[in-house]
Amino acid sequence: MQLVIVSGLSGSGKSVALSTLEDCGYYCIDNLPVRLIEAFVRETGQNLGKTAISIDCRNLTGDANSFEEILTVLGQFAIPYRILFLIAASDTLIKRYSETRRKHPLSHTQGLPLAEAIERERKLLEPIAARADLILDTTHTNIHQLRESVLQRLGEDKRQLVLCFLSFGFKHGLPLDADFVFDARCLPNPHWEPALRPFTGRDPEVADYLQSLPETAMLLKQIEAFLNTWLPRFGAQNRSYLTIAIGCTGGRHRSVYLAEKLGQRFAGLYSVIVRHRELS
Repeated sequence: MQLVIVSGLSGSGKSVALSTLEDCGYYCIDNLPVRLIEAFVRETGQNLGKTAISIDCRNLTGDANSFEEILTVLGQFAIPYRILFLIAASDTLIKRYSETRRKHPLSHTQGLPLAEAIERERKLLEPIAARADLILDTTHTNIHQLRESVLQRLGEDKRQLVLCFLSFGFKHGLPLDADFVFDARCLPNPHWEPALRPFTGRDPEVADYLQSLPETAMLLKQIEAFLNTWLPRFGAQNRSYLTIAIGCTGGRHRSVYLAEKLGQRFAGLYSVIVRHRELS
């Protein structure tokens, strides 16, 4: 088990940090009461792998002073941990709350004015801030910069973009979750070859037929070039998942073959999933 404790001021970006770690394969728990950490560790032990727990002021009233005890328990269980603490200037936090029109947690529970709630929260979180291994100031940081900072400071690799190559039939409707749609109906249709009709694009009979056509190689080359050009741009914008749909008339021959081929060609560069909607 490798534990990251994420804490900090409300509005400083804890949710963004936690979602970034989740995209890196962490098992994430938001707003776990401090006194439940020991029970959680006892229950899961070393079996949970990479884990991130978010702690904030909503459950720290009366519990902040017990934080040192929790760290002692983690040491007893030989659980390696790091504490990531996020801060921001008060005027920035006030502006963020004004823009989102949300209430500060302490304004909601204790009826404090926003500025007073922020200062009260700083005081409440001092025991955690004092033990933080990493402190990130998000005053002048946007969401994308914060994600990059979390990954860099925690030594995590950037999230690997997951590509789903999805074959489908146009006569059954467009897939609603597609990010890109490519039309393979320009290729000769194996359906009209009686010997090939019972097979699908995954069968060697259909694959050999389509491979023998120069237009198939041309279409594959052009789709591959397009994706090689633009996929890195989506990765740089912190996209974690893209669906690339390839359609033909019935979704059984041409689109299936192309989805399989593209999946093979991009498997060494990205995490690849190949799905065939009409073969399911």
